[in-house]
Amino acid sequence: MTLKTRMMIVTLVGLAITMAFWGWMQLSVLDEILKEQQYKRLNGIAETLSTFYQRFPTRRGLSALDTALKDNISTDLRLARIDIISRSRDDIDYIAGAGRVAYEWPESLINETAEKRKKHHYTLQTEAGSALGLLYPVPSEKGHAAQTMIGVILFSQSNTEILARARWMLFFSTLGLLAVILLLMATSYGFLIGRPLRRIIETIDDFRTGKQAKRIPTDSPDEWGQLADHFNVMADEIEKFIGQNQELTRGLELRVKEATLKVVQLQSQVNQLQQLNALGYLTATLAHDLGTPLHSVAGMTQLLLEREDWPPDVARKLEVILQQTQRLNSVIQNVRRATRLPEPHFESLTVKTLFDDTLPLVEPMIAKSEVDLVVQIAPDIPPLHVDPYRVQTALFNLIQNALEAMPDGGKMTLSARVAPERQAIALTVSDTGTGIPPEMMKKIYEPFFSTHQGEGIRGLGMAIIQDIVKTHAGSIDIESAPEKGTSITLYFPLVAKAD
Repeated sequence: MTLKTRMMIVTLVGLAITMAFWGWMQLSVLDEILKEQQYKRLNGIAETLSTFYQRFPTRRGLSALDTALKDNISTDLRLARIDIISRSRDDIDYIAGAGRVAYEWPESLINETAEKRKKHHYTLQTEAGSALGLLYPVPSEKGHAAQTMIGVILFSQSNTEILARARWMLFFSTLGLLAVILLLMATSYGFLIGRPLRRIIETIDDFRTGKQAKRIPTDSPDEWGQLADHFNVMADEIEKFIGQNQELTRGLELRVKEATLKVVQLQSQVNQLQQLNALGYLTATLAHDLGTPLHSVAGMTQLLLEREDWPPDVARKLEVILQQTQRLNSVIQNVRRATRLPEPHFESLTVKTLFDDTLPLVEPMIAKSEVDLVVQIAPDIPPLHVDPYRVQTALFNLIQNALEAMPDGGKMTLSARVAPERQAIALTVSDTGTGIPPEMMKKIYEPFFSTHQGEGIRGLGMAIIQDIVKTHAGSIDIESAPEKGTSITLYFPLVAKAD
């Protein structure tokens, strides 16, 4: 549905609702005015008849009173009926009456009017149609036993006819007004909205297809002109950025090709090395030859990606460059971590502090899995005297292995206790995963041996953990059963308290 159609529908509905409400208000007011006029007429007739009745000579008799009422009825075609009613405590008596229709006044209204001594208007239905009625109490002396009242009925068909004609006039005038408004909107839309909008869309389409020199004419002083000015300024900046980025991208691509060529050459050397010392030499070479340019390429690419105004094709190329540099840097860092750790730095820290610093590192991995983590720390456990970085690395590898052993979820427990039989503090990571087959237990510490499949350098985790524990003069215990889980405990010697 086009904007033009939506605007016309919204306008049509809004006008229709507004005019319908306005028409209803007008008809309601007109109906009240007509009723008020008729009530005034009823009051006037009743007051006149009241005065006439009070001054009517009784010697002429009731027949003369009936004749007088009939004369009033005959002279006014809208009068339906006139009755003079007397209400005593025990009885209601019709003194005289005349009319075009037969009607019996409700006793409840007669009693209410007599008791309150106030006139009473109400609408009613007669055999000739709808009408308005009035019961008017005739003033009498206090203490008089009977209360006389005059009942007047006035036809209201003319009110209905007037309202019907007014309703039709409002209906047709509303339709005509809506038609004129819609015609004006349809005609003005093309000049005020349609043509400027098409011109802007065409320019944007040309700009998107590579015609960066195309601009929107700014010959209008209204909002369309302001929009065109803003677009043209933005297009100038984008065109400038694209030119700069093309030059920068070409330079980055050349540097990435050179760095990738060096990586390929160095990786071919890795295949010829037989010992871990050679791998350490290769790592040093990679860090020296590739570290600086890779960090430079990655840093500049990251800065470029922080700008959100790149065309999709340029952004995609920058993302590819960043991914490749990160991949190369990850390869170098993995090999460096596998072959060389920083010099140990021992310090005293509590087990709780160690766990609090380590668990945030693995929270994202645990959140993505269906594994429940339980942390148990024995009370009154003494502080550790360890290298925090190395122990965190060991715990990180153990937790990662436990998560990989439970792809469908399970329970992992991280606990700490004092092992007096070994004079050590025991840190245990246990899982309910697939376990380690007995035939693989002997190979668990061999470099590049792994029970898991996946990308990256595998099989160095337990070798690194063993080196870390040996650095601390500790030991490792592994308990595992297929399909029941694995429990790995790291023992770190207790440090005697200073005197």
